Amino acid sequence: MRVVVIGSGIVGASAAYHLSRRGADVIVVDAALAGQATAAGAGIVCPWVDHPGDDAWYALAREGARHYPELVEALGEDIGYERVGALLVAEHTAELEPVRALLERRRAGAPEMGEVTVVPDPSRLFPPLAAGLSALHVPGAARVDGRAVRDALLRAAVRQGAEVRTGTATLTAEGEVLVASGAAASSHDFAGLPTECLREGRPGEGGAFAGSGTGMPGRVETDGGGSWRQAAPLSADRPAPVSGDGTASGSGDRPAVGSETRGREAAGGEAAGGKAADGERVAADVVVVAAGAWTGVVCGPLGVEVPVFPRRGQIVHATLDGADTAGWPIVLPHNGPYLLGFPGSRVVVGATVEDVGFAPRVTMGGLDEVLRAGLRLAPGLAGATMADVRVGLRPVHAGGPPLVCRAGERVVVATGLSAYGLTAGPFAGRLAADLALGERPPLDLSPYRPR
Repeated sequence: MRVVVIGSGIVGASAAYHLSRRGADVIVVDAALAGQATAAGAGIVCPWVDHPGDDAWYALAREGARHYPELVEALGEDIGYERVGALLVAEHTAELEPVRALLERRRAGAPEMGEVTVVPDPSRLFPPLAAGLSALHVPGAARVDGRAVRDALLRAAVRQGAEVRTGTATLTAEGEVLVASGAAASSHDFAGLPTECLREGRPGEGGAFAGSGTGMPGRVETDGGGSWRQAAPLSADRPAPVSGDGTASGSGDRPAVGSETRGREAAGGEAAGGKAADGERVAADVVVVAAGAWTGVVCGPLGVEVPVFPRRGQIVHATLDGADTAGWPIVLPHNGPYLLGFPGSRVVVGATVEDVGFAPRVTMGGLDEVLRAGLRLAPGLAGATMADVRVGLRPVHAGGPPLVCRAGERVVVATGLSAYGLTAGPFAGRLAADLALGERPPLDLSPYRPR
């Protein structure tokens, strides 16, 4: 069986890995678009603290976290995965009670989270934190390097016979694949894959932060404020996202697919002059579309609405000279930015949550939001050196959990993981491979179809 995978982010790379491992003839095609979420993601794996009112969302994220130890062993290389634990911090101990109760309810079904304990002085574990905070410690939480995971999956897929191309893939109405300007890549040559994000920042950008006024950059509260992570999916009663010029990109809670012109052009659905893109016809028995925020654009010719839109996140990387940050826990405040350490004295602070369409740019306003909020939480970072700013377009399924489903007889869609791409992406790719091969997935996928 020949399968074309459109998109080489963490979901597409995983699908290619699992498909080629099971003997499928796999071609991966990626357009190398700026703003792909995998390259920008912070790498937090702590699913148990979120989605208290959405069992389907939680189940996928939980299984995604469980999948990592098996994946690390199978790949046999360093992907930056490390169980460093997480600190759920708050100014007042009483604020921690709802999440403590949630973790207690879930622990029997997720013993891998470990025993949750109270930490009276969280700055002992994460020294830059402000004094006077209270925290719960979740020892099972892990961090991962999204770029390393993606690249390791692609290398393994190539070793198993997969071909990786850089080019623009489009679909015909019949589900056939056209690829323009593609070139094969070896296991050691991923030139053109999304290893760097666009950083051209221009002033005067339109759009607005979602959920501003909560004391953090663009925080979106869901499930009655029970979420301890950012960029949770829109609930059905929230307004449609806005494009980069501040205009609505859809109506109600289901944005129109492809309504952002720049998204169509970037994905190759239409050229600048409106002419359909030409390309080499690539034969495939099944197509897996894992193109992140661009998935709805790619699937447009099928006549099937895939209600996924981009939500921008800007993330700061800094270095703290002389600090051994490799073992620092993830910091997840109820109101504030997340923080996590990596080897090399590196600390990550993020992220904005912005509905601005396909605009993968670092902005002065977004950077200011992250830095101000980060320093309120961790004033000890004031002397850190700015090392990098990454920006990604999280793919958000409007009004529901991620999408892992068929979009016609020959097309499988896997997208909509929002801020949980690095948590659930490898597992979602495995589920997409199961669907493509006609095998029974290890998770009931009925909740992961468009509603």
